[in-house]
Amino acid sequence: MTSPLDLFDVSGRSALVTGATGAFGRAAATALAAAGARVTIAGGNAAVLDEVAAEIAAGGGSVESVARRPETEEDAEAMVAAAVKAHGGLDIVVTASGTNKVAPIVEQSPEDWQAVMDANVKGSWLVCRSAGRRMLEQGRGGKVVLVSSTRGKLGLGAGYSAYCPSKAAVNLLAQTLACEWGPQGITVNAIAPTVFRSDLTAWMYAEEGPGKATREGMLARIPLGRLGEPEDFVGALLYFSSRASDFCTGQVLYVDGGYTAG
Repeated sequence: MTSPLDLFDVSGRSALVTGATGAFGRAAATALAAAGARVTIAGGNAAVLDEVAAEIAAGGGSVESVARRPETEEDAEAMVAAAVKAHGGLDIVVTASGTNKVAPIVEQSPEDWQAVMDANVKGSWLVCRSAGRRMLEQGRGGKVVLVSSTRGKLGLGAGYSAYCPSKAAVNLLAQTLACEWGPQGITVNAIAPTVFRSDLTAWMYAEEGPGKATREGMLARIPLGRLGEPEDFVGALLYFSSRASDFCTGQVLYVDGGYTAG
């Protein structure tokens, strides 16, 4: 090692990012590509997926696209197969696909609750299953990063009886697989953000309007005094995706400005 920064080098690695059309998936895909990884991106919105692919290609990155969400075993297998075919193997997996349906429990339908569980937990499990099988076959270890949420630790907020338990399950999935795959050199960790800027949360960032009160309530609990930006996600991602985290597995890193500390 000529420099400690070499520990964070992901150049030439094959990375699969699911949910690449969302804020965290897009940030992950573009950051890994900019750092030199060969990226396969997956997402259900084909038009946005094309935008992300074009952005990566314009920056000189190597990118393959799969217009799928991880809803079935076939979807997950197709994502992994695309990464292997395009880039000769699989070294890094980031599961950023998910959803939320907010409603008080007494009003929420079992179907909506199940949809959240399927998108957040089953989807992550399916991708881990397919990617893990490939990584075990390769025999060279690997990096798995699950996107969780501060809501997986805190039950704050009415209407989150589906989302909070789903993210808690994602955290425990990371810990379980860390134990299962540790002997084979595959690390599995989770990143748990608080509210970050995205198309879905833009209303909370507006200076005026209904989001102002919500934002001020959040800021009262965040010691660093601001909400998250996509680039705030990147440092944790590169750490968990690189050799820098080779002795770190089964961890949940809260990228939340201190939200869960108080």
